[in-house]
Amino acid sequence: MIVVHQTSDLSFFQMEKTIFCHIGSKLSVAHPLTITESEQKIKAMQQGTINIQTENIFPIIKKFLYSDTEIFLRELVSNAVDASQKLRTLSKTGEFNQEIKDLRVEVILDKDAKTITVRDNGIGMTADEVEKYINQIAFSGAKEFAEKYKDKDANAMIGAFGLGFYSAFMVSEKVRIQTLSYQDGAKAVEWESDGSPQFSMKEIEKNERGTDIILHIAEDSTEFLEEARLNEILSKYCKFLPIEIKFGTRKTFVEDPSGEKDENGNVKKIEKEIDNIINNTSPAWNKTPADLTEEDYKNFYNELYPFTEDPLFHIHLNVDYPFNLTGILYFPRLKNNMEVQKNKIQLYSNQVFITDNVENIVPDFLNLLHGVIDSPDIPLNVSRSYLQADSNVKKISNHINKKVADKLNQMFKDDREDFQSKWDDIEVFIQYGMLSDDKFYDRSEKFALLKNTKDEYFTFEEYKEKIKAAQTDKNDKLVCLYTHSADAHHALIENANDRGYDVLVMDSPLASHYIQKLEGKLNVSFARVDADTLDKLIQKDEEIPSKLSEKEQENLKPIFEGNVNKEKYVVQFESLSETEKPVQITQSEFMRRMKEQQALGGGGMHMMGSLPEMYNLVVNSNHPLISKILGEKNEEKQKDLTKQAIDLAMLSNGLLQGEELTKFINRSLELID
Repeated sequence: MIVVHQTSDLSFFQMEKTIFCHIGSKLSVAHPLTITESEQKIKAMQQGTINIQTENIFPIIKKFLYSDTEIFLRELVSNAVDASQKLRTLSKTGEFNQEIKDLRVEVILDKDAKTITVRDNGIGMTADEVEKYINQIAFSGAKEFAEKYKDKDANAMIGAFGLGFYSAFMVSEKVRIQTLSYQDGAKAVEWESDGSPQFSMKEIEKNERGTDIILHIAEDSTEFLEEARLNEILSKYCKFLPIEIKFGTRKTFVEDPSGEKDENGNVKKIEKEIDNIINNTSPAWNKTPADLTEEDYKNFYNELYPFTEDPLFHIHLNVDYPFNLTGILYFPRLKNNMEVQKNKIQLYSNQVFITDNVENIVPDFLNLLHGVIDSPDIPLNVSRSYLQADSNVKKISNHINKKVADKLNQMFKDDREDFQSKWDDIEVFIQYGMLSDDKFYDRSEKFALLKNTKDEYFTFEEYKEKIKAAQTDKNDKLVCLYTHSADAHHALIENANDRGYDVLVMDSPLASHYIQKLEGKLNVSFARVDADTLDKLIQKDEEIPSKLSEKEQENLKPIFEGNVNKEKYVVQFESLSETEKPVQITQSEFMRRMKEQQALGGGGMHMMGSLPEMYNLVVNSNHPLISKILGEKNEEKQKDLTKQAIDLAMLSNGLLQGEELTKFINRSLELID
């Protein structure tokens, strides 16, 4: 029987809930007790050991321990790296005094023999160590070693649970271990098992220190006998492991050793077969910022995301208290695109890739960033496939939040002009952060910008001061005018500028939500320039009298209503300046904003998305054209003038299309004639 060895880092019941349920179903008491007998046993405080039948454990490990069978290669390579790191530590402490250069892990595929071998030249194992680390499930040799040498500058260990080796049985019908310890006089041994509780172990001849794990691949896992598949897995999980990993060979071109030159005077290149090393053992995030140039950071970004546009800038994370955290976060050029950017931050633990879904460790808005986070203190489930709840996760998340805000604020203070040049690319990210995290909002108030239609940038306080004199209404409320498109609202913006008003550009996909947030925080109101007439958007004490009486307006109203779709347009008369347009089309700020929020998600107005578009058709009762329409005796001509005025308003709002646009053009030509 293989004994389940209980350790401080994992009892077998800490595995996935599924495993617990299966094991629990197999436990039984050999001699059932009566209630009285049970009470006596409890009073006596009897203690004992729960025995678990290994014939039930192996199928559970194979089926439930790891969510994806490809993980087996990550686990075996990680164990091999640990074996190499242990040897490095022993060399540092003087317990191993031989030369340890050329430490390497090699993955060997033999398609004909249907085997995969993971070979290392690390610390190796004695027969007793095989008995201890292999024959006792959930006993972590890496954990034990790290604990023993924790005060002696031990190299980082990957393994923590003592279960990684058993992932081999997910894809193998038989597994062999051939190993020779670094210790003087050690004998090489071979361990073999077919995945049942039975194993065999014998002495063998092996001349080189280290361990070979030989997997005889099962019939249902032959996909892993393809070179491309193994290369894909190694590149995904092992790309930055600290020990060199070889997988086969590759061809490259090198300079001819003879020095022979071509017709251009350059040394000729010859084809050469070299070892295929799949990993970068010293990634940029493990180096200090002082040792890296901007070019180094860009090169590392291209290593992570080949053939992509260079990022705007980066943040280098390096924390050793109260938790360990390293990493580099890059700001991509977001523009107004949010969705395609997600799941680009890669999470590592001691340089082993874990996942690119880091929603539980960074605030949601930080998922728009790219880069790497590496921390041995991030709690992982037993299969190291995803995060588990832990206080460290929140601490790390808060630290990253603060670090990002501090970086942005420093950039703003150091070179505001450069920061403004990047604003269009990072605006969505900052708005997303301010909407989703109040702490980030508070930190961002110092550097968050507003841009107007003249491409001028302002902090919140600067902008409030700029518009205070002209855009404070009669109720002492500051009104910020904005547009989603300077081109679409060009005429309305010109009109606002002529009145001494400033207009902001709010064109991000988060604009509606962001505006609502700012209204509450800054105690201002926002109004899009097409939400109403200017006199209504920024109400002043003065009122302009109407040249048309109420009776005349009542006579005109059916004429205008007869030329629009009454289900879509509401006709209303307003007393505006003669210089204002004769007809304007506006849309309720509240209704439009709610529909936009609903389209993006949120706003609490789920029914808004299904409501039809509604507009106000505002007739300027003081414009000469309106008086002319009223006085026109020829009904056909009156109708044409009315329709022309309405179509001009629709045209300026981008609402005139198709057949109606064609009729407008033809009518305009007739009026010109």
